[in-house]
Amino acid sequence: LEKQSWATENLNVDCFRNGDLIPEAKTIQEWEAAGNAKSPAWCYYDNDPNNGAKYGKLYNWYAVNDTRGLAPTGWHVPTDAEWTILSDFLGGENQAGTKMKSTSGWNASGNVTNSSGFSGLPGGFRDDDGDFSSVGYYGYWWSASESNETDAWARNLGSYYSNLYRYDNYKDYGFSVRCIRD
Repeated sequence: LEKQSWATENLNVDCFRNGDLIPEAKTIQEWEAAGNAKSPAWCYYDNDPNNGAKYGKLYNWYAVNDTRGLAPTGWHVPTDAEWTILSDFLGGENQAGTKMKSTSGWNASGNVTNSSGFSGLPGGFRDDDGDFSSVGYYGYWWSASESNETDAWARNLGSYYSNLYRYDNYKDYGFSVRCIRD
């Protein structure tokens, strides 16, 4: 079994590993333009820095996939396969969520243990039209793995279920990023 070491908080950086700034997209127009250009972008949920302090930043997948490196030195954005190793280790997708959710911060969290130490929080997301949704109820995380030309693999946790869901999503959405050690 491959030993994994995951960060315990969502990524909250505004520059790539090489020091280049990642553009912040505050307006709907800036967010849509970045997606249409397949350019990296980040934002705070509702453009509120207080949400950044709690949930980290939301990144489009073009920031995740940028060759300049989104993750700090010694870390990387997990692949779809690395996410699967984690969920399998925690008993499979149907049970992993309970063991990954923070014991506080969720609206209607149910039976949560955070026994994995992942401390997942419901940071919500930003869609391709620039609209924010689901903070307090759902957390979404990118993988580094592309699904097809327009989509990449992601995972989510939700208030009302114990699953860690795997699915592919449009790359121009804004999701959280959780890093794993190299």
